[in-house]
Amino acid sequence: MKLNWKLTTDNGTFEGSHELVPGENHIVVTLPACRIEEAQARGTVRLSDNEKIYMNGYQTWTASPEYDRTSRQRGLRGVPARLIEQFSFDRYGDYHFINYTNRPGLLHGFSYCYFRKAGFFRLIASLDETNGYTIFRLNGNDGSLAISRDCRGLKTEGEFHLLDLFYGEGAEDSVFDGWFDAMNVKPRTMEKIAGYSSWYNRYQDINSAFIRQDLEGCKRILEENDLFQIDDGWEPFVGDWLEPDHDKFPEGMKAMVDTIHQNGFRAGLWLAPFVAEEKSSLYREHQDWFLKVNGENWKNGCNWSGFYSLDIDNPQVQEYLQKVFDRVFDEWGFDLVKLDFLYGAAPFGSEKESRAGRMIRACRWLRELCRDKLIIGCGVPVMPAFGLFDYCRISCDVSLDWNDKLYMRAFHRERVSTKNAVTNIITRRMLNGRAYLSDPDVFFLRTENIRLTEQQKEDLARLDALFGGVFMTSDDPGTYTDEMIRRYKEYRRLTEATDVSITTGGSTRISYTLDGRRQSRRIF
Repeated sequence: MKLNWKLTTDNGTFEGSHELVPGENHIVVTLPACRIEEAQARGTVRLSDNEKIYMNGYQTWTASPEYDRTSRQRGLRGVPARLIEQFSFDRYGDYHFINYTNRPGLLHGFSYCYFRKAGFFRLIASLDETNGYTIFRLNGNDGSLAISRDCRGLKTEGEFHLLDLFYGEGAEDSVFDGWFDAMNVKPRTMEKIAGYSSWYNRYQDINSAFIRQDLEGCKRILEENDLFQIDDGWEPFVGDWLEPDHDKFPEGMKAMVDTIHQNGFRAGLWLAPFVAEEKSSLYREHQDWFLKVNGENWKNGCNWSGFYSLDIDNPQVQEYLQKVFDRVFDEWGFDLVKLDFLYGAAPFGSEKESRAGRMIRACRWLRELCRDKLIIGCGVPVMPAFGLFDYCRISCDVSLDWNDKLYMRAFHRERVSTKNAVTNIITRRMLNGRAYLSDPDVFFLRTENIRLTEQQKEDLARLDALFGGVFMTSDDPGTYTDEMIRRYKEYRRLTEATDVSITTGGSTRISYTLDGRRQSRRIF
């Protein structure tokens, strides 16, 4: 494919062409001191009518299916402005900086995309996002492809990497192994973890009694060194991380960790380190700690009482988060943290740093803060976390039904949805064991407080086990019947499977080797 590139700055325009070849491709321009206005290359992809198109979504929660040539991505066009403002729908994904046309065939994605015909892939992927997210925009109607850097306003001088791309053709493993070899990115661990999370049954309604009850139930199914994770709800308000809610956890978090450890499990804790909600003491008492856009604190969404971005360059914010992580690990004794809503660190770039560069820097800082402790990343653009987090979510939150509310399906790509989670588990399977071990979110076996069918629950558990590195339930296992325990053990055995593969078409079939025997199963 021939790429015609153009770099527009406030100090001149630069143009050229580049033939996209297998392996690494670098378009580097020597610039005078300038400010970037636009950095883009254009080419044409020859597409077959039955070829599948993948465009990676902005962050972990973003629905990222395979598309057809006439598929459409629905944004917020047509959603009343008052609802967007009230619920901050435009803040969870890329809506505040990407124009969604909602027209058939017009698709976009971040960091990597591929075109698949049966088992043959054509992969185009970024090798380095520091200078800006690599954004792919495809017109499926005529095959035109624009590849741009998200770096408008960036000041630079000297060598500027307009694009750093990997191109690969061939079988799935061949092209994705080639991409990660070219980046020299390897996962921090290959140790899969299994365990429990309090979120999808208790949600924020947790306390020490409920946690101890679920801990007792977990002894029926979990094994030594499995993970027992206390999720959202332990803190007084999101942002106030130095002490637990004393009404809920009067004995404190160290006592909870000691109890978890005494039962032979590792202890995990949920945090959202880069944001704080409006009702928090942090937000009320430290307005100068928050990221300002046009003079106003940047609101990230409507969760809790509405939540805002901390300014990671503020020395007081840095000191505060250092204290938080020291307390979580050194005083309370947690072994793992699940770090959520991380996209809040970098909704914008600056003249010194791109949006992606800021996100990468935030992820590296979290790695430093957590030292050798385990991290599950969540709510983060996927590529900035490559090689930095031990585990990383690759989907939205699962829902207790199949596909969330009807009106949410029309526009919100980051909504909770078991259907979308399952889709992302399949389409982002290539990241597992290459970028990190993937967290496909939890599965369920329970029958109460759930609206998934038995088949949906079974397929979700199998996909989690086969295509993830995190195998977590969010049930109270104390309510499990003997049959549920048998099924749990059966699904957990699948985490030991090798040579896992998937074929899609009229139906989806997963194949794997377990106990020396090749097995195949149709799902959905």
